Amino acid sequence: MTNLVIVESPAKAKTIKKYLGSDFNIVASYGHVRDLLPKEGAVDPSHDFAMRYELIEKNEKHVATIVSAMKKADALYLATDPDREGEAISWHIYSILKDKKALGKKPVHRIVFHEITKSAIKSAVDHPREISMELVNAQQARRALDYLVGFNLSPLLWKKIRYGLSAGRVQSPALRMIVEREEEIEKFVTQEYWDLEAALEAERKTFAAKLTVYEGSKLEQFSITNEKQAEDIKKHLLKAAKGVLRVVKVEKKQRKRNPAAPFITSTLQQEAARKLGFAVQRTMRIAQQLYEGVELDSGSTGLITYMRTDSVNLAQDAINEIRDLIAERYGKDNVPAEARVYKTKSKNAQEAHEAIRPTSVLRTPESVKAFLSPEQFKLYDLIWKRTVAAQMISATIDTLTLDMAAGEKNQFRATGSVVIDPGYMRVYQEGTDDKPEELGDEHLLPQLQEGDEVKLHDIACNQHFTEPPPRYSEATLIKALEEYGIGRPSTYAAIVSTLQTREYVVLENKRFRPTDIGRIVNKFLTQYFTRYVDYGFTAQLEDELDEVSRGEKEWVPLLEQFWDPFKHQVDNILETVKRKDVTQELLDEKCPQCGKPLSIRLGKRDRFIGCTGYPDCSYTRAVEEKPEEASQDAEIVEGRQCPDCGGDLKIKHGRFGKFIGCGNYPKCKHIESLNKPAETGVECPECKQGKIVKRQSRRGRIFYSCSRYPDCKYAIWNEPVAQSCPKCAWPILTIKKTKKRGTELVCPRQTCGFVKQVEDVPE
Repeated sequence: MTNLVIVESPAKAKTIKKYLGSDFNIVASYGHVRDLLPKEGAVDPSHDFAMRYELIEKNEKHVATIVSAMKKADALYLATDPDREGEAISWHIYSILKDKKALGKKPVHRIVFHEITKSAIKSAVDHPREISMELVNAQQARRALDYLVGFNLSPLLWKKIRYGLSAGRVQSPALRMIVEREEEIEKFVTQEYWDLEAALEAERKTFAAKLTVYEGSKLEQFSITNEKQAEDIKKHLLKAAKGVLRVVKVEKKQRKRNPAAPFITSTLQQEAARKLGFAVQRTMRIAQQLYEGVELDSGSTGLITYMRTDSVNLAQDAINEIRDLIAERYGKDNVPAEARVYKTKSKNAQEAHEAIRPTSVLRTPESVKAFLSPEQFKLYDLIWKRTVAAQMISATIDTLTLDMAAGEKNQFRATGSVVIDPGYMRVYQEGTDDKPEELGDEHLLPQLQEGDEVKLHDIACNQHFTEPPPRYSEATLIKALEEYGIGRPSTYAAIVSTLQTREYVVLENKRFRPTDIGRIVNKFLTQYFTRYVDYGFTAQLEDELDEVSRGEKEWVPLLEQFWDPFKHQVDNILETVKRKDVTQELLDEKCPQCGKPLSIRLGKRDRFIGCTGYPDCSYTRAVEEKPEEASQDAEIVEGRQCPDCGGDLKIKHGRFGKFIGCGNYPKCKHIESLNKPAETGVECPECKQGKIVKRQSRRGRIFYSCSRYPDCKYAIWNEPVAQSCPKCAWPILTIKKTKKRGTELVCPRQTCGFVKQVEDVPE
């Protein structure tokens, strides 16, 4: 008897093959096999949201392989991923095989496993189930919602803002978060404040203490706001203290710090960003490799459990193995009396699912390092340490607080801590966002009693300024989305990627900044589609999709409830809102040239300030530029002349911001970007002396060219990869992405024609 097993990736197929006998033929679907037609009418609201699917072109050959294999097999095992997307893929494969009459009356089994190990695979085959239509319908409902929003909002954006824009159901609230944070930063007014710190000595130890009470009043952050006030207080304190502080209160406390829960998708993405500097998509790609199987001495082996999960649950067998390892490696006193049980925060997390953990903690990072790439090792090491630490004893920390008087009505406070027993901290400490990690070095204070005197060396006056809230990083954005209940484990990476692909945000120093077009789109959506970018509404819709997946709600009524008011709003905005209502913003400022009002307007690339009297008046300046700056004479670029005419180069101001232009304009129209081009690290294949750098054309289009321009004029449109063409041996290939064909590696030489489809692209 021949059994056909369908998995999603060839790597997983290779790993599973060694666990199942010769009676099993393992075939990969290479992900989704069909999707909605990419045109209007693919979802029909007038017929219970009937959905029209078509085969994904790049996977047609894989579908043909599956159909051919099924005709020769006696039974079908659908072994796609254990989530909604995986369930939907199984259903699509089943439907295709049925349509092509490849199934007949052959038995069909849906098997699910959360780790690719021999015991998990065998157990799944021995305990199959039917396809869960609740999970399939939840995925279909999500896909239909995303389609309906995209296919109705995008044309509206084309008409009201700019052609080619698009909007997403879940990405739009995420964009709103980033824009609102940027607006907070821009409105933030820095405030000055001061604190006073005493340099002290006791028992041959020097330490510091901060002023907390002055003249009987407890100090707040803005109690001292300028240098003169701080210096006056310092003089008073030095006079009152007479060289010593008296200990008036000693407080000793012992506290326990508990380990963090095992990883779920969001916390893995956040921690990999903090500790390893990995982007979200990179983390998920590496985790997928570790899950599907790595070639060890024993053959292809899955090293971690399934990486898309929001459950912190661990299997009892895994807990027992972890506790045994802790006892052996770190000592029995580091194993708590009872196994730690963590409570899952997500309302929809399925406890049958597990947290992300090693399939066996006995495979220590050191033991598998030789078989892993550097990035695979780093991520596996992170997961292994977090999992082990989660089952260790708490850390025990002693804290000491000393309150010391300077005269009668003034007090300084010193705090110190020492780790008495590191417990789980021997293995792992969780990272933090936007603040220093606690308990790096121990901060010890001398052991003093009430009434003891401490020598006062000096008092320092320290100036501080309040800082605006930080921009979102990938880690903090995912954390915020999770806290609001927006998105699910399988969508976080896509949300981040989509915002960047659409050029609504850019990542600068690993922080998200909205682009001008991102601001305009957000303004349009928050003003005219307030409900649909509302955090609470988006989270509620996610909860309702979860209810569909649990069989508690029907998916068609859910779509009807969303669609009717949404379509009405789209039609209304189409009729009543004009383009200038969205792309222009009047300012309370007159044009310095003609006196007419100025407005912020959207240009071909960015926003700029322009006169409403255009075209009669051509006054413009950059949004961030002050009126007096625009009227100043252009600054000359030192040490350089125009390469076209030899004239002076000057820093000028235009509607796209600052740029370098020839001082002989309009006779000479040479211009160049003020921004330093980003390096790709790829050597120029033409001159072999320069490096390929990323540049931007005058119209805002990205291209890549040699850093030695104008000496070398080599340029290409697509991102280069340091990989030679297997057909013509040209030193580089380029990455080309299309909606229809996906990601391809392409030879940039037109005479060659080499094209290769890829599942992933080298970084």
